[in-house]
Amino acid sequence: MSSRLRWASMVGFMVLLALVVASCAPAAAPTPEVIVETVVVVETVEVPVEVTPAPPPAAPCPDSIVICWTPPDITGVFRTATDFFNLSALDARIAEINVSLVSQAPTSHIAFGAQVAIIEDFVARGCDVIAISPIEVEVVIPAIQKANEAGIPVIIVNLLEPIAGVDVASYIGFDNTLAARISAFALVDYFGGPGVLGTGREVEVEPDTYLDLAWWEEVYETITDDERAAVEAKVAIIEGIAGGFFSTARVNGFHSVVDEFPGIEVVGMLAGDWNREKGIGAAEDFLTANPDLDGIWAASNEMGLGAMLASEAVGRLELAGEGPVLGDGNVAIFTNDVTPESADRVAEGKMVAETTHGFPDWGWYGTEFGVTMVCGGEVPQIFDIRPRTMYQENARLFYPQPALEPIDWETIKEGGSPRM
Repeated sequence: MSSRLRWASMVGFMVLLALVVASCAPAAAPTPEVIVETVVVVETVEVPVEVTPAPPPAAPCPDSIVICWTPPDITGVFRTATDFFNLSALDARIAEINVSLVSQAPTSHIAFGAQVAIIEDFVARGCDVIAISPIEVEVVIPAIQKANEAGIPVIIVNLLEPIAGVDVASYIGFDNTLAARISAFALVDYFGGPGVLGTGREVEVEPDTYLDLAWWEEVYETITDDERAAVEAKVAIIEGIAGGFFSTARVNGFHSVVDEFPGIEVVGMLAGDWNREKGIGAAEDFLTANPDLDGIWAASNEMGLGAMLASEAVGRLELAGEGPVLGDGNVAIFTNDVTPESADRVAEGKMVAETTHGFPDWGWYGTEFGVTMVCGGEVPQIFDIRPRTMYQENARLFYPQPALEPIDWETIKEGGSPRM
C-alpha cells in the first residue's frame, strides 16, 4: 500500500474514534460543525497491449497453376490423352482457376533418353505437377526421383501397378494384364465362344452396357465343354517393344485366356514397337507366311490400325458381321487402346473389337488431380478407368463424346477433395 493511502486510512480511523468518544460523553453545548475531507489519490499505470490483426482468409489455389505432361510419343493414342488434358484445363479456367498445360513428348516410342530429359527439364522449370505416361517404367525412375527431391507431385497414367523406389501421388490407368484378358475374351467370342460378336451362344446385353472384365468372366464361368471345343482359329500376335514392361504384361494377359482353348493356334508373335508402320510390316509378314490366317491381335491401337491397313491392302480384311469362315484367308483384327480414329473403324466394321484404355480419362482426371493437389486437396492414389470392350454396336458410347464425370471445381477451389 502507498504512503498516501496509509495516511488517509489513519485519518479516517481517528475521526471515527472521536465520534465514538463524543457519543459517550455528557451532552455539551453545541459547537460549530467540523468537516473532515478525506482525499484518496490513486496512481494510474499504463500497460501496453499488443493487438495481432487476424490474417486474411487464405486462398487455397495459387494465382496460376502449371501442369506438365509427357507421353511416350505423339501418335493418335497419346494425342487423345493430351487433348483431354487441355479440355480439363479449359474447364478449370471457365471455373476461374488459372491452369495451363505444358506438353512435350519424345519423337518415338523408343526414344528412352528423350523422355528422361523432358522430365528433368520439367523439374528444372519448377512445374507445379508432372504427369507422365512412362515410355518404359525402369527408364524413368531416376527422373521421377528428381521430381520427388524437388517436392513436385507426380501423376502416372497408363498403369496401376505401383513403381518401386519412387513417390507417386496418383496412378490413373488400368492393369495392362487384365486389359489384354478382355481383348482375348472378345477374340474367343468371335471365333465360337459365348458373347456378342461371333456365331457362338449369344448373350443378351442391355443397351449402353459396358463389357468390362467382370462381365466377360461371368459369361465364361458358364461355358460348357462343347462350347470350349467349338472355339477354333489361327491367330497372330503383334506385341509392342519386345521384353518391355507393357508389352510383356499385355501378352501374358492375352495368353492367360486363349491358352485355355485348344482350338486356338497362335502362329507367331512379332514386335511392332507400338508403331503403325511397324505394325503394317509385321502384319504383312504374317499374311505372307499364313495364307489361312484367321485373326490378328495387336497389343496397341496404332499397331492394330497398321494390321487393318495391311490386310485391307491385299484384300484379306474381314469385316465385322460377316462372321468368321475358317481357312478362307480373311483376317479379323482385334486390338487395344481406343481413339477417335479407331472408334470410327470399329463402327465401320473394319476392326472387330478393341479394349479401351481410357485415354480421355487420363487427361480429364489428370488435370483435375493435379489442380486438386496444388489447391491443398487429396486425390486417390489408385484410379482405375476400368477397361471395356468396344465393338460395332457400342462404338458411339466411346466417341465422339466419351462419358466422363463432371469436375467439381468449386470444391477444389476451397481446398476440397471431390474424388475422396
